[in-house]
Amino acid sequence: HLVTADDALAWRSRHEAMLRGRVLGTYRRELEGVDLDELAAAGRAVLADGEPRSMGDLARAVAGQWPDVGPRPLGEMLVAALIPTVQLPPRGTWRARAGVRNVPVAHWLGRAVDPPAPPGTDPVGAALVRRYLAAFGPAASADLRAWCGLAGLPAAVAAVRGELVAFRDERGRELLDLPDAPRPDPDTPAPVRFLPAFDNAILGYQDRGRVIDDAHRGLSVTGARFVLVDGRVSATWTVEDGAVTVTPLRRLDPAERAEVAEEGSALASFLSEGGSDRVGVGAAPP
Repeated sequence: HLVTADDALAWRSRHEAMLRGRVLGTYRRELEGVDLDELAAAGRAVLADGEPRSMGDLARAVAGQWPDVGPRPLGEMLVAALIPTVQLPPRGTWRARAGVRNVPVAHWLGRAVDPPAPPGTDPVGAALVRRYLAAFGPAASADLRAWCGLAGLPAAVAAVRGELVAFRDERGRELLDLPDAPRPDPDTPAPVRFLPAFDNAILGYQDRGRVIDDAHRGLSVTGARFVLVDGRVSATWTVEDGAVTVTPLRRLDPAERAEVAEEGSALASFLSEGGSDRVGVGAAPP
């Protein structure tokens, strides 16, 4: 996720336990016996000169202290959890990729992240509730938890509940929203949209059935790039040499195919250095 500098400084401490837990969930066995405070201190010492480093470079610089641990677990724990870091721009451009270079947030922004909030207060949690609903509401509390991965959110939701409006979905679940948020009529047409991999329009909910059919939900975590037709995932797309290829996940009627082809042509033109507008829409699945 991209956040503003002020948000990064104010919110990073609130996320640290969650970030540690996520890395340990993947590398618990590899990191068994590693004192994470010592690892963090070693990583900060390497980064103290302010020089940008890749995750691999940082891991190799501290690996001598933990020779039995591979560079990937060390690097991910340092960059993703223990040390607040920034990926320096440009990470890449529209038509090219570039390696990730990291520096501490404090070096990049000139100020260390804010300390954790005093016990019994959770300004970050309350801000996250409002910010999430501004982007994804109406949504259930379970959707918020799935999106951000944080614990302790019921108290944050309770703290701002008086500001919110509530609805019920078809299953009777409570959906919360900001009172002045736009809520279009259900019959409002939604234009075709080509989404990148891991887009929050798909991943922003615990109940992804509102956007993607259960039969295709597994594609949402594989890096597939989706095409929304009338607001629902209806196809995937790839691009090669400036040509966009669309693979439908359901049968598209002629008007839908024409709209997908038109939007795909605009995307192909944008992505192609030569201004190509080549797009192919495949056949519907049997």
